[in-house]
Amino acid sequence: MNIAAIFKAYDVRGKVGVELTPEVAERIGRATAEWLPERGAVVVGRDMRADSAELATSVITGLRLEGRDVVDIGTVTTDMMYFAIGHMELAGGLMITASHNGSDYNGIKIYRDHVTPVGLDTGLADIRDAVLANDFVPSTAEGKLEQASITQAWIEHALSFVDSVHWPHFKVAIDAGNGMAGAILPHILPVLPLEVEEMYFELDGSFPHHEANPMDVKNLRDIITKIKHEQCHFGLAFDGDGDRVMLVDDLGRPVQGSDMLTLISRVVLQQHPGSEIIHDVRTSRATKEFIQQWGGVPVRAKAGRVSIGKIVRERGAPFGGETTGHLFFADNFDADSGLIGALMAIQAIADSGKKLSELVDEYRTYEMIPETNYTVSNPEATLEKLSKEFADGVQDTLDGLTVEYEDAWCNVRASNTEPLLRLNAEARTKTRLEQLLKRVNHVLKP
Repeated sequence: MNIAAIFKAYDVRGKVGVELTPEVAERIGRATAEWLPERGAVVVGRDMRADSAELATSVITGLRLEGRDVVDIGTVTTDMMYFAIGHMELAGGLMITASHNGSDYNGIKIYRDHVTPVGLDTGLADIRDAVLANDFVPSTAEGKLEQASITQAWIEHALSFVDSVHWPHFKVAIDAGNGMAGAILPHILPVLPLEVEEMYFELDGSFPHHEANPMDVKNLRDIITKIKHEQCHFGLAFDGDGDRVMLVDDLGRPVQGSDMLTLISRVVLQQHPGSEIIHDVRTSRATKEFIQQWGGVPVRAKAGRVSIGKIVRERGAPFGGETTGHLFFADNFDADSGLIGALMAIQAIADSGKKLSELVDEYRTYEMIPETNYTVSNPEATLEKLSKEFADGVQDTLDGLTVEYEDAWCNVRASNTEPLLRLNAEARTKTRLEQLLKRVNHVLKP
């Protein structure tokens, strides 16, 4: 068993019972207890997967063996675990989840004090090395265990971001994907002025209807059908651990992540005039132009949940996000949240007085492809070839290779989680976009 391989760029992910076992989970708990910079209690939450409770128990055992007090908040969304760290001022937290991965996977997201994510370059490599060494020295006193519910505090916190009392009546389809959103939504929907068509709210880690990954269009077929059949104003689809949300408009069209950023940025800039909005390198030019038009300052960052959240905090920005649906709010301890993102999107639609489809058409001023993956034998050499091919454009290497022209741009970057190159491209017209893609494919698909 290659334990080191389950430590990814941003978290731990591995096959259930083969790579991520209860024994390994206990070691991760012990290593995290020793590594966390602050003393004090640690929160542990888990999703609804069949083995998540067992893994959580093992993590808790490991933490307590190293003398850490533990607050067990049970079955929660990932953003509730983040909230617990900030709200209760804890030394850190661990969430047992594999997010949108299939049922044969599980994982652990690790955060330190002040809701700071722990990735390979910010401590996870040290935790990995301690797990591999497995030479822990038990504490003289075992940590205490406390059970706690944060549901009501979380709902009140999330509602503080919006003025839901003055929303118009909306009929909404919501697909929880049999994931953790189905646990929290029944607690908040009764206080919202929404008529809801509930879909797959039952917690089921086998994901019987579709993968809990709304970023893949095939997983939106059911909600698109529901929106059209029930004549809903829009739809919301959550991922497995509830920390990301995808919008679908009244015409049944999935709303691109960049348009979601635009939508929420307008609300944020009304609340925080002139502020910075953090976005990743894949974001549409339209989003940046609208942010500027509304008096804000777009700030470009590397893609990745850890990267965006870090820059939101460092620059004191009220909001930031990446096009994959991770949306960060300063007033949420600089952490991301699917629920708050959904509420803010509804607020934006309510404020506009328009249909979501009308807003999407207004915000989509360029032709953009969905992110496209390429398998290449040597990503570094391939990026070098692309750089030569596009020597006539303005280039930068903030995250992979970005090439800018007056009427088009593209970004090609290596995946943080898979052996792939990811392409994002956009142009003023379809013809120009096709010309750009032809040149890219000349290198990526020789």
